[in-house]
Amino acid sequence: MMYFDNAATTWPKPEVVQKAVVKSMTKWGANPGRGGYKMAQETSQKVYNVREKAASLFNCEPEQIIFTKNCTEALNIAIKSVMKNGGHMIISDMEHNAVARVAEKLRNDGIISYSVAPTYFDDNLTVLSFERLIRRDTKLIVCMHGSNVTGVKLPIERIGAMAHKRGILMVTDAAQTAGVLDINLKDSNIDMLCTAGHKSLYGPSGTGILAVSGDYSPDSLIEGGTGSGSMDLNMPDYIPERLESGTINTSGVIGLGAGIDFVIKNTTDKIYRHEISVAQELYSGLMKIPGVHVWSPPPQYKITLPVISFTVEGQTGEETASRLAEYGVAVRGGFHCAALAHNKIGTSSIGTARASVGIFNTHEQAKHFCRIAEKIVY
Repeated sequence: MMYFDNAATTWPKPEVVQKAVVKSMTKWGANPGRGGYKMAQETSQKVYNVREKAASLFNCEPEQIIFTKNCTEALNIAIKSVMKNGGHMIISDMEHNAVARVAEKLRNDGIISYSVAPTYFDDNLTVLSFERLIRRDTKLIVCMHGSNVTGVKLPIERIGAMAHKRGILMVTDAAQTAGVLDINLKDSNIDMLCTAGHKSLYGPSGTGILAVSGDYSPDSLIEGGTGSGSMDLNMPDYIPERLESGTINTSGVIGLGAGIDFVIKNTTDKIYRHEISVAQELYSGLMKIPGVHVWSPPPQYKITLPVISFTVEGQTGEETASRLAEYGVAVRGGFHCAALAHNKIGTSSIGTARASVGIFNTHEQAKHFCRIAEKIVY
């Protein structure tokens, strides 16, 4: 199988990740923070080591790293914490449903109002678009770092700087960029960074990260045992404990640590350059096929992500993905949990097929992909 569905989850996982997960089951199987015996202490230390690795990747302190089960949970914590008492928030017109559905639910429940900011290829226009929607009661801006549908990268640092000048908090969905692009939490004007562990950080499914800047400390979304202060019925007033009720996905987190090691060893820049290069090969080949329409802009280093959405004339995105699967090619077909983005680009009725490149994809695979794509055009 040729796997081009890395925007959904990266595969294959690096061998070091596979080994780390297996080892966690045999050597670090205790409940972290819940015991004073040797294995429990060693397990706690392994989990803390992963916090240190994630903190190193995002340039923050280990205590600012909260483990979640995915990016969606991290976004729910961040958004609902800020907006629980009402107010106005702004999101982009490219947001994943992990943001859009949260905003819509809070609005339907009568808690908040929200506005959707149009985005453009011109960063100046995008920043101005957000700025024009600010109201007296605006508390929060949520903007993804890069689109999971088109691969377009948004100017989050500039949007965050504009927000902070007005006393507005900034949340960023980095599910598609963490592990591909450098993200410096201290210099990015991001108050809360949300990302998945199973995408370009090469960790197992069921892992995610919420990284907080230190200037804002979110409230808990759920409450329960934390392994500390057990006789106090109030949640701890410090992070990460306040946001990690119950037992974390210990094996997943340890595997995620190995994935972060893999990213740091290979460097985000080398990974990104390779993936963009393969995406350029893929884009060039698809553009030459009559009957194929590419909805993503040309892949460019520092401008876009290695994500290409396309359609074949007379087919829905799901039909195209199904036909490619018959030839052993794995892509995602449909709407990619991103209704706003498909409404924006005009594919809300047919969806797209999405090819997303990972570090293990090659130029030869991209060429072979295009040869197969020619066969499925009616």
